[in-house]
Amino acid sequence: MVPPGDCDDRDHIDAFARFLIIHHSTQLRSILLSPDPNLHYPIVVEFSELLEFDPPLAHLLFSQPSYRLPHFDEAASRCQDVILQEPEFLGHKFSKKYHVHIRISTAGSPLESPETFPSIGRVRVRHRGILLTLKGTVIRSGAIKMIEWEQIYECRKCKHRFKVHPELESGKSIKPPASCPSRRSKSCEGTYFIPIEGSKVCQDFQEIKIQESTQLLGVGCIPRSISVILMNDLVDMVKAGDDVMVTGILSAKWSSDLKDVRCDLDPILFANFVRRTSDLKSEIDIPDEVIKNFEQFWSHYRATPLRGRNAILQGICPQVFGLFTVKLAVTLTLIGGVQHVDASGMKVRGECHLLLVGDPGTGKSQFLKFAAKLSNRSVITTGLGSTSAGLTVTAVKDGGEWMLEAGALVLADGGLCCIDEFDSMREHDRATIHEAMEQQTISVAKAGLVTTLNTRTTVFGATNPKGQYDPNQSLSVNTTLSGPLLSRFDIVLVLLDTKNPEWDAIVSSHILGIKGEPRSGSDEPETNIWSLIMLQRGYCRYIYYVKEHFKPVLTKESERIISSYYQLQRRSATHNAARTTVRMLESLIRLAQAHARLMFRNEVTRLDAIAAILCVESSMTTSAIVDSVGNALHSNFTDNPDEEYAKQEALILEKLFAVE
Repeated sequence: MVPPGDCDDRDHIDAFARFLIIHHSTQLRSILLSPDPNLHYPIVVEFSELLEFDPPLAHLLFSQPSYRLPHFDEAASRCQDVILQEPEFLGHKFSKKYHVHIRISTAGSPLESPETFPSIGRVRVRHRGILLTLKGTVIRSGAIKMIEWEQIYECRKCKHRFKVHPELESGKSIKPPASCPSRRSKSCEGTYFIPIEGSKVCQDFQEIKIQESTQLLGVGCIPRSISVILMNDLVDMVKAGDDVMVTGILSAKWSSDLKDVRCDLDPILFANFVRRTSDLKSEIDIPDEVIKNFEQFWSHYRATPLRGRNAILQGICPQVFGLFTVKLAVTLTLIGGVQHVDASGMKVRGECHLLLVGDPGTGKSQFLKFAAKLSNRSVITTGLGSTSAGLTVTAVKDGGEWMLEAGALVLADGGLCCIDEFDSMREHDRATIHEAMEQQTISVAKAGLVTTLNTRTTVFGATNPKGQYDPNQSLSVNTTLSGPLLSRFDIVLVLLDTKNPEWDAIVSSHILGIKGEPRSGSDEPETNIWSLIMLQRGYCRYIYYVKEHFKPVLTKESERIISSYYQLQRRSATHNAARTTVRMLESLIRLAQAHARLMFRNEVTRLDAIAAILCVESSMTTSAIVDSVGNALHSNFTDNPDEEYAKQEALILEKLFAVE
């Protein structure tokens, strides 16, 4: 006698097996050739392929995943038996693998619809029991544990043996049933069971928590999170800060041991497949027409490239009038340089870091928010941080278990981290942010959790000076930031709200919307040409395109200029010694490469090297090139930037090579 439904189950297992033989026989053969029979082997199945092969079978897998996925695993076992009978395997000692798991990838399939691919905050009861895909950022990662997954018991009354698995929703321990589950014609109803020695099966187990991306949320929306259970080959695949897409089965978790306490159900996702999206290319789509517009724009400004550059910069944070130096620094920081890896494997970061130190009301927070919008992956926070993790990482206890909680720098890995009130960071952040900014990693050894997390992020900070800013003192004295921390920033701009009647009149006219005399008669055609990509989305595309397609290299002339400037700064360094280390040389190279990318080319020319020097000069409280440094707050766009640059170039080259 065959139990009801078993015939259909066997048909479905056979159908799964046929699919695996047709589409994944190569993977099955590779698994059979592996020498270790105790490892867990994944086979990634594209749901779109299964849907094309057998639509009803694919629908069954989607609607009943907890019941059909074990059938898929059994089909993989049967396929191994079939392959082992092939002539090339006969006569060889290839062992069958009993830990083969089918992992379902929904990429490019109809399951990417909003109903089966909702945001974490839109997960509802109707999603329970189906094959669900969620996307988010790992904010907590627990330790890898070993749990009892299977135990065989024997009924003392009827000698019936049966397997028992733990209910992960209510706990991780195996509990025997209340009565014997025997299916015999006469009910046993035995209540005493003994475990069979040597029948216990253990598996790897890890619990993580993912949070929906804040980039997709509106103002006032709180990002939601959900716990995810990883088993076997899925454990240790991701860590805090990684962007992931998880396909699995939604269930509810509750605490059954608490008496006289209302039982709250928390959603939990049992993962079947996990894909890291942090290492994948950005999803920014740039049509060929837009790329052609970029090329036409720079073709138009071939004779006056700096006028074209300024046309781009004028669209950076347009609500803030002027501040040419700040807008150039923000743009170069967002674009960044090229990462360098030497023969020994040592990496020198390509990301630039920017710090704005200024009086209240000088537009620092406006630039932070605008920069965050231009980056497709960004986190904006304050120095104190929004969670106990602060800016870096911390260990928290969740349900009696220690877990790592990622801070802002880890969550912004591969993007931009905007930190307002930078000087108010926590004490443990001050100790670890040095490594996070320079080595772009965070070494963690807390509560028995030892690991290293990536912080490959651009840091854009803003802070107020400590009291009245004193130009005769160093930045360390005027702020609460130490010299070693300040040296991590490629550009530090000081914005002082000093009295300047001419500047005050211009700014007041801009704020009140009073039309004054035009600054340049050629502004209108520049705006018309750049209007094709003037929108915020266009700037995102432009920054992404130049970062991906241009890897500028230094010419001999640019190397000579940068080297001479660095040596001059070393000779004239006084209380700026903390910022005239080798890090300054690396900063000059990064800024020159970023400027070359901004100018849409693959070569660092003399213009790029001098532009980098001018940015660094703006960071100095005293200058080795000019007698005094102007206030970055009062820097404005010039009518003829190319002519102005020619004067600056002559002055800088004269200073640099006069000593030689």
